Amino acid sequence: MASTWLVRADSGGRLAPEFKSRAIVAIGWIEAGNTLDLVTREDFSQRMAEAYPEDSKPKQRSAAGQVFRFVREVQVGDQVVTYDSARRIYLVGRIVSEARYDATLFEGEFPTYRQIEWLHEIARDELTVKAKNSLGSTLTLFKVSAEIYCEFEALMSGGKPQQASEEDEGLEEEDLLQDLQARSLEFIKDRVSKLDWEQMQDLTAGLLRAMGYKTRVSPSGPDRGKDIVASPDGFGFEQPRIIVEVKHRRAQMGTKEVRGFLAVIRHPGDKGLYVSTGGFSREAYYEAERANNPITLMNLDDLVEAILEHYEAMDLETRVLLPLKRVYWPA
Repeated sequence: MASTWLVRADSGGRLAPEFKSRAIVAIGWIEAGNTLDLVTREDFSQRMAEAYPEDSKPKQRSAAGQVFRFVREVQVGDQVVTYDSARRIYLVGRIVSEARYDATLFEGEFPTYRQIEWLHEIARDELTVKAKNSLGSTLTLFKVSAEIYCEFEALMSGGKPQQASEEDEGLEEEDLLQDLQARSLEFIKDRVSKLDWEQMQDLTAGLLRAMGYKTRVSPSGPDRGKDIVASPDGFGFEQPRIIVEVKHRRAQMGTKEVRGFLAVIRHPGDKGLYVSTGGFSREAYYEAERANNPITLMNLDDLVEAILEHYEAMDLETRVLLPLKRVYWPA
């Protein structure tokens, strides 16, 4: 059974008109040279590692996998789709040649190509929300599911895919947004978890500065009972004065650790903030609730939530520790 592949026409689909006029689809990775003589996925991985040594291992593997599929897995007779974002049109065709290589094609940027017989054009607005989402991958090459291609077939034959009601489409879009937000949140937590202890301390101090406090950060040492002091004046003379301890490890903090932190908060009116990326035990929360001085226990979820809330007010030094991009979504 023929497979269906989406080949992205570079960022923004800028090459789609060229793909159509030349009856081809093409992929890049020019530094890898001619890969048509490579056979196994390991061969492609080695070539990418040699061609792009500055890239991370996952990025090299992703590139190798896509070129391998284009050269070795895609077959003559398979369907192919590419997107022209300027016209909001999907071009649908059939692959009619094996992979070829031309170092001069597209000024050398996209040298590996296949000949295509273009069959149809389909407006993006005619597709269901599910299909639009499925086709939104950022990969240069990926396989399109049979279910999604059925929509293309229905439209090419003059039919219409079964459209959801306006209310159901709204719910589908909301589900996509929630999924995007959840995945983004997990990626941000992954990045925060990769910081070392001093970077985590600086990130916490930067968060407090974004909230309007001035901070003094303790130097590294064996006793990290008081890592940051935050106050309006920066010296700790004015109230509120917040004593902060940062623990950056997987283990949960328990009653013993919370009691040790409370021993540091000696002055009346002082408040405590205990940050633990490993979280806290139930008993630790109970210990914090009955403390004489008010303290807040902040786990990784709480920390990231606060960072996102105050990120726009963070200074450049703190943003460098956790670079984030704004993503817009239709309201």
